[in-house]
Amino acid sequence: MLATPLGNLRDITLRALDILGSVDLILAEDTRVSAKLLARYGIKAPLRALHEHNECKSASSIIDLLQQGHSIALISDAGTPAVSDPGARLVAAVRAAALPVVPIPGPCALIAAISAAGLNAEHFYFAGFLPVQSKARRAQLEILMETLRTLDTALVFYEAPHRIRHTISDLAHAFQEPRDLIIARELTKTFETIQRTPLTDAVAWLDAHPDTERGELVLIVDTPATSLKNTTPRDTTLGDATLTRWLPALLEELPPARAARVAAQATGLPRSVIYDKIKSRRDSAD
Repeated sequence: MLATPLGNLRDITLRALDILGSVDLILAEDTRVSAKLLARYGIKAPLRALHEHNECKSASSIIDLLQQGHSIALISDAGTPAVSDPGARLVAAVRAAALPVVPIPGPCALIAAISAAGLNAEHFYFAGFLPVQSKARRAQLEILMETLRTLDTALVFYEAPHRIRHTISDLAHAFQEPRDLIIARELTKTFETIQRTPLTDAVAWLDAHPDTERGELVLIVDTPATSLKNTTPRDTTLGDATLTRWLPALLEELPPARAARVAAQATGLPRSVIYDKIKSRRDSAD
């Protein structure tokens, strides 16, 4: 399992080049795309196509090769295999045959987009590609919203350019409270775009930037922004009293960061304030 560049061919890792140059066979989602990467670095290993239409049928012959001692690398067109790309079924079959699977980490569009998004959320849920049909897409979003209703979680999707407008419209319909959408496209390439806009304004932003409807996209629906600095002071006496009773028990069962989150939800006190109290307790104990 070997990650390849999203677009900028210089993003290949040294370890990945070593592996690609030493294996007996390279399995590629599209051999025409992968051939450009291999030619750039003078890699001569034979290529064989492995995609969603032949992955299951190819598994037995690939396992036979591995059992005979051949070394095989699996790559996708861009990024990390089996992350909304072919590979997961083959990996499962290889593992079921008691053969090793070694990840060679590297580029991943999901992680690249999140790292540059400046999210409010501390956690994210990766949903991959939504269904193509609008009715099924909206139904899937309803399930996601019900599942994640109580969590402080951003939602991350992959989407194709020809569906981006319909998907964004359905996202805006699914969320009742104001949220921002981060649109990341052409990551690592010449026309890389990472745009943050209110979800309700996202279609209008697309109208003003039609070139954005090209290239694969990552969509991130962030959690609503909250600013403790701008909130009106309120009486926290009840919250403080509850915190005094709960905090010792929480710290016996949970790590500090998780204890602070649970206590904040239960008392209404800012999580940062609670975490400072936890640090003070630990410092006093030391």
